[in-house]
Amino acid sequence: MSKPTPVWARKSTLIMLAVLAALVVFGTTTQTWLHVSFAQGQVQQSDLSIPGNKAAVSVSALALVALAGTLALTIAGRISRVVTGVIVLLAALGIVAVVVGVLADPSAAAMGEVGKATGVIGVASNASATWFPVAAVAAAAVLAVAAAVTLWAGRGWNTRTKYDAAPSVPAQGAAVGPIDEIDSWDQLSRGDDPTA
Repeated sequence: MSKPTPVWARKSTLIMLAVLAALVVFGTTTQTWLHVSFAQGQVQQSDLSIPGNKAAVSVSALALVALAGTLALTIAGRISRVVTGVIVLLAALGIVAVVVGVLADPSAAAMGEVGKATGVIGVASNASATWFPVAAVAAAAVLAVAAAVTLWAGRGWNTRTKYDAAPSVPAQGAAVGPIDEIDSWDQLSRGDDPTA
């Protein structure tokens, strides 16, 4: 008798965790990541709030790649599960790298949007990050862990297709042989010879 799979290594647990993490990352990009204030006398411009999808454009794209890859893991075969798992892991690590770059230098991340808002490139601004980029890093770290565990635990997952024959177990008191021609064809479809 085989050992039951631990909860943390189950396909449903890992897929749900990865989907939720990818959705959280994507959700944070719709929120304000950077607040920008301008030096007095430089430009007559009110403070600027920059969402994550403007401060770090690639994070939204990587979150969607991770989400699509995670959903593909639900139907992937053994080899494609490894390839897809690696893609999800790389997307998660890419999100972490990009967001850490934004947190390390918020003014550089805000420069493009500041230029659009003021019409002047290189305007001195004071940018500060909100807590949403930190939440994106945390969610991406969870996504990376889920992808790594999927690569390890996914080796034992069974892959079922619509062409797999369901195991035939006769009901209590049911006749073992075919009842009519349709039952004979059904047995033949499952690979059983009704004439034997």
